[in-house]
Amino acid sequence: MRNACFTVLLAVLLTVCGCDDGSKDETIAAAAPSKNSAATPAGTPTDALAAKSPAAENDDFVNVAGPLIVEHQVEVTAQRDGTLAKIKTDAGARVKAGTLLAQLDDRQITANLEAGRAKSRGIENDLKNWQAEAEVIKADLVRAQRLWDEGLLPQDQLQHAKFKAESQQWDIKRVSENLNTARQEERSLELELEKTRITAPFDCLVARRYAREGQSVARGDKLFWVTAESPLLFRFTLPEKFMGHVRIGQQLEVSSTNAPQEKHAAKIREVNSVIDPSSGTFDVLAELTGARGSLRPGMTASSRLPIPR
Repeated sequence: MRNACFTVLLAVLLTVCGCDDGSKDETIAAAAPSKNSAATPAGTPTDALAAKSPAAENDDFVNVAGPLIVEHQVEVTAQRDGTLAKIKTDAGARVKAGTLLAQLDDRQITANLEAGRAKSRGIENDLKNWQAEAEVIKADLVRAQRLWDEGLLPQDQLQHAKFKAESQQWDIKRVSENLNTARQEERSLELELEKTRITAPFDCLVARRYAREGQSVARGDKLFWVTAESPLLFRFTLPEKFMGHVRIGQQLEVSSTNAPQEKHAAKIREVNSVIDPSSGTFDVLAELTGARGSLRPGMTASSRLPIPR
């Protein structure tokens, strides 16, 4: 009888424990979130999320950087030896083409030029004298020919008049060549005088001055560094794999790290068709088409260039 009661009690305890474990499992299963339902909020279509992709699938973009340059940027040098008599323009000035920047001492050349002009005038007067004398000799020849026709002049005197007239023409040609030589020497001195005037080769900004007044300079010495300010050009390089994917006239947007808030429109003007074998790249040149804003030659610019597939 005792054994039977113990068996019934054990059965009841096992039944109770089984019910508790099942309810706990159901509670845990209900509280645990589903692995497939957490990421996407209710009511959000998957297609709407896919539409928010930032880049188009048919375009690639490459980030490029390079200097801003101008086509006209040179160092103005002395074209002859001399002493700087006067500095007319200093660094920072904006000047027009032909504006006098500096003046070399030109007193000796001016004196030589005046002497050359006087020489030319003297030879020119001499030529006029020879031409007038030629007219006299020509008249003598006509008279000698008439007297010979009438039998009043021997033939040897007629020949003498002819040879004298011919000789006079050669003298006129000789003096004419002397006059031409004198005028060319005069022109050479005028060119030397022009070399004493240091002028701006184009509309430019005088970026730097190297020389001082009273300084002796030799031919080829740097005097000024001048630069144009427009049009601004953006030069950059691309890997050879992009050859054929960049075309002239293609539009791009240029900015600078010094003024990242400014965006400037540009278009490609030149695409070099030769690959640099040392770097495996080719050059591209773009020209800014709008206002330059705060951009200046020498700055580093960047762009995000679209490369069509």
